[in-house]
Amino acid sequence: MKTKAVIAALGLAGAALALPAAAQMSMSAVYVGGGIGQSKFKADCGGGLDCDKNDTSFRGFVGYQFTPNIAVEGGYTDLGKLKVSGFGISGDIAVTAWDLSGVFSWPIEQFGVFGRLGIASVKAKPGGAFSGAGDQTKSGATYGLGGSFDLNKNLGFRAEWQRFKADSGNNLGGEGDVDNFMLSALWRFQ
Repeated sequence: MKTKAVIAALGLAGAALALPAAAQMSMSAVYVGGGIGQSKFKADCGGGLDCDKNDTSFRGFVGYQFTPNIAVEGGYTDLGKLKVSGFGISGDIAVTAWDLSGVFSWPIEQFGVFGRLGIASVKAKPGGAFSGAGDQTKSGATYGLGGSFDLNKNLGFRAEWQRFKADSGNNLGGEGDVDNFMLSALWRFQ
């Protein structure tokens, strides 16, 4: 009788230990997504120039969820344009970014919070009066915070803030950050 009880207890313990590993394995998935948002340029136009520092942004991304807490994600973001005018001139600087980041999540039922940390290649393309400055590309850190909601095991939604380092060009004082506030949807292939 004791042998059967020991075998049953070992079997239950083994099943209990295997269950979390099985749950993590079923969470592993490739996912794709996209979103729309609002970018805010942190450039200093100065010198009496008028700046429109906000624009619409778009993002597409693909990722792989290793566990419920860890994913790696690559994406492309069109951050819109910083528009500058004054003294009879007008120009803009279009900014785009490619990024690769780790996404670290803390799921709570269908909801969750997450942070990201990675590297981005940000390209600034001057136009209008600034077109002679030439395109500039800068690599630097990108990071962000957000919240998520999973409608089911495949479809999820996010709201997040992400910061990119950008180069606004020598005509506008050099480096500046771009904050991006995004609403996006993603689909997991499970």
